[in-house]
Amino acid sequence: MPPAESLNPRARFLDTRIPAPIIAAVLGGAMKAYRLANGIGIDPTPLRMHLGVALSQLSAVIVLVAVASLWRAHTTINPLQPARASALVTGGAFRFTRNPMYLSLLLLLVAYAIRIDSLVVWLAPLAYLAYVTRFQILPEERILQAKFGDAFAVYRAGTRRWI
Repeated sequence: MPPAESLNPRARFLDTRIPAPIIAAVLGGAMKAYRLANGIGIDPTPLRMHLGVALSQLSAVIVLVAVASLWRAHTTINPLQPARASALVTGGAFRFTRNPMYLSLLLLLVAYAIRIDSLVVWLAPLAYLAYVTRFQILPEERILQAKFGDAFAVYRAGTRRWI
C-alpha cells in the first residue's frame, strides 16, 4: 500500500518550499518572544553558558565543513531545488550525518534553549526537527534515491539521518 502522503498530492504542498534556515529563524524568534513576554531570563550559570557557546561553535564548524564539501563536489546547496544535485556527497561532515546543515541549525536552537530558563522553549527544537524531517529531508531523500539509486541506498543504510 502506498504511503498516505502519496494518496493526496496536496499533502506534498510544503515539500521543500520553506528553507530550513527560515524555519529555524522563525522558531528562534518565537523562543525569544516567549522569553520576553513571560519575563524569563537567560540562565547566567557558567555551565549553561559554556554549553550553549560550545554548541553554537560546533554548529558553525559543521555547516562550514558541509558547505565546503558541497562546493568541492560542484553541487547545489539550495534546499529548494534538491533535484539540481549533481553529485552524491558522502565525505566531510556527510560521513557522520546525512543532513549536517540541518543538524547545525538544530544545534543552534538547542544552544538557545539551553540558555533560556524554561522547559516550554524546548518545543521549538522539537518542532524544527519534525518539520524539517517531514517537509525537507524526506522529499530530498526521495529525489536522491531516484537520482543516485543504489549509491544513495548504501549511503543511507550506513549513515544516520541526524546523528
